[in-house]
Amino acid sequence: MSSMDTMTNALSGWGLWIALVGACIGTYFCRAIGVMLSQSINQESEIFRWLAAVTYTMVAALTIRLIVMPLGLMATVPLWIRILICALAIGVMVSKPSKRLVPALLTGTLLMVGYGVIR
Repeated sequence: MSSMDTMTNALSGWGLWIALVGACIGTYFCRAIGVMLSQSINQESEIFRWLAAVTYTMVAALTIRLIVMPLGLMATVPLWIRILICALAIGVMVSKPSKRLVPALLTGTLLMVGYGVIR
């Protein structure tokens, strides 16, 4: 029996349901533990501030990577256009501090779609 037949047999019938149930149990078990432990977490502690800093750093690095070295369709857009669209979206975000996230995302998305349509 080839490896393709083995994979097909594993993914048919009960195999998929067992995998889905296992993934759900693993996910919700970890979430339940997180909810139980969240009562004892001090948000002002050094470890929590360090984790927040690492998280923000990772998001910033992934965003910069997406802008500077994109994959797929985004790679067809010239770098200067990607940077210009990001600057405009940041400008929208800074201009209205009370309501900033949705308009900034909408600006970036519409400009990228507009570029794709015009091109």
